[in-house]
Amino acid sequence: MTSSIKYKGGLRTEAMHLGSTQEIVTDAPTDNNGQGKAFSPTDLVATALGSCMLTIMGIYADKNGVNIDGTTVSVQKHMASNPRRIEKVEINLHMPDKDYDDHTRKMIEKVALACPVAKSLHPDLIQEVVFHWS
Repeated sequence: MTSSIKYKGGLRTEAMHLGSTQEIVTDAPTDNNGQGKAFSPTDLVATALGSCMLTIMGIYADKNGVNIDGTTVSVQKHMASNPRRIEKVEINLHMPDKDYDDHTRKMIEKVALACPVAKSLHPDLIQEVVFHWS
């Protein structure tokens, strides 16, 4: 098993990663009867996309002697209704001010876009990904 999740009441859950015992708390968002004091489950999906891209970029970078330390990602999730679902996730990857050649830039972008989370999400979900090269 990967995790165990407990309902804490008040539209809050507590998830534990069984391999490490790290915990994540979720709340329902304020626009869906919640308090919004923690990530919502859909926030975690959108955040997982950005985190996965960074991780896959890191694997590529480590294997190819490329330094991506300091890369940051901003994530914006957009919800739709009927049915309530994630409609679009905007991912902005801000690359550090390093002298990346064209080949390296293209490869970093290619591996990021092919991350397992990106490939696991429904094709109707719009993934708008922008790389910001210094």
